Amino acid sequence: MRKPRVLLADDHQILVDALQKVLEPRFEIVGRFENGRDLLNSAAALNPDVIVLDIGMPMLNGVDACRQLKQQLPRTKFIFLTFHEEAGLVAEAFRAGASGYVIKRSAVSELTQAIERVYMGGKFVSDAIAGDAMEAIARHPEKAAAPAELTGRQREVLQLLAEGHPMKEIAGMLGISVSTVAIHKYRAMEVLNLKSNADLYKYAIENGIVS
Repeated sequence: MRKPRVLLADDHQILVDALQKVLEPRFEIVGRFENGRDLLNSAAALNPDVIVLDIGMPMLNGVDACRQLKQQLPRTKFIFLTFHEEAGLVAEAFRAGASGYVIKRSAVSELTQAIERVYMGGKFVSDAIAGDAMEAIARHPEKAAAPAELTGRQREVLQLLAEGHPMKEIAGMLGISVSTVAIHKYRAMEVLNLKSNADLYKYAIENGIVS
């Protein structure tokens, strides 16, 4: 019987090294990525059964990466492994297509179980946050969290700006013109009623778009 194929995406490499040692007896680790954009560009070729990813990844956050990858890999299961314990972010992760949500302080004790459960078609949320998370999902099952008011491209531009990338560099990363980057920026700020770059950065931090 083949081992489930697992892909790890997190920029905390010491943690990933430790988790890989824990997971390898039961799973085949088919790849590791440090940022969301490399994950998005390469995951389909690796054909994982389960992707374990952080929310606060550079270049493209985990929630947006999950949304896009679900289109490429509809059969792949997604588990968020993160420090974020806010019920609203848990709810957003599941709306983006996740099947599991594990907080990092519980990773050693819970991640193996989470992978096995979602691989078999189930759901998993860390015990420490399960009650609040399920309440948040039940309270607003159809409503995406505030960042989903933006288009996918606007969220990408917002994250890259908040990480400090200049507009010319962002244009090259996304394959669009500098003027188009500027349009996405100002439309995002208009939608969110943000008045300055400082407001934009604060919003990105508060909503888990950047760590």
